Amino acid sequence: MAYTAEISRNHPASILLLVDQSGSMDEPFGGVAGNRKKSEGVADVTNRLLQNLVVRCAREDGIRDYFHVGVLGYGEQVGPAFSGALAGRGLVPISEIGHAPARLEERVREREDGMGGLVKEKVRFPIWFEPVANGPTPMCGALQQAMEQVGGWLRAHPEGFPPLVVNISDGQPTDGDPTPIASALRRLRSSDGEVLLLNVHLSSNPAAPIQFPESEAGLPDEHARLLFRLSSPLTPGMHAAAREEGHSVRDGARGFVFNADVVSLIKFLNIGTRPSNLR
Repeated sequence: MAYTAEISRNHPASILLLVDQSGSMDEPFGGVAGNRKKSEGVADVTNRLLQNLVVRCAREDGIRDYFHVGVLGYGEQVGPAFSGALAGRGLVPISEIGHAPARLEERVREREDGMGGLVKEKVRFPIWFEPVANGPTPMCGALQQAMEQVGGWLRAHPEGFPPLVVNISDGQPTDGDPTPIASALRRLRSSDGEVLLLNVHLSSNPAAPIQFPESEAGLPDEHARLLFRLSSPLTPGMHAAAREEGHSVRDGARGFVFNADVVSLIKFLNIGTRPSNLR
């Protein structure tokens, strides 16, 4: 059965995020009613995902390299988007990521004080990826670079869990139809199955997100239907993770969310990057 390969230090998995950095990412989530720029929200969610993966791989003897992770940005330029010591790197072992945030940012969060109230406390938040919003939306260029990185990964890891690619975008591609390159990317495979391509459409509209649809029939425009068609079907493990999060996913559900806000983006990435076969 596909998508059951063990994920271990000898057989790590790869996760590659493609992040839209076009000028429209300077707009707020949820349109004018929102108060958070999409570029800032995506950067926070990306940094939190990296932090969670580091924690997930931490053991008494250190951070184990169960994952190699990369972030590709596409806007004015297309290329690796880590900041700091990892700048210019593609897929990086998670232990290196854990030891090399570009900086630590002090933030304030609220927690329960145990007496029915809330207290504010300062926390240090690691930053590997900075918000950028500038230029067009060269999605085809990003998918091409993803195919090159993932192809190289598969030559070195032909029997591991198939690479996972997550494309996060708020706009239509400006460099052509991404269908052929996305299809070629999905056809790359390890002995355990084809590459998984998930897509997230970010919200400029206050309407509720549509998550894990099994059909394009209910999607409101051609761009949404295009991203649906580019997306891989959910694996059995993703189906189970989605149900644990309260989604009523059906057979044929795909790794796609339309009109995502920050909360649905966080949940989507948690479900999509939570393999059940980590050893």
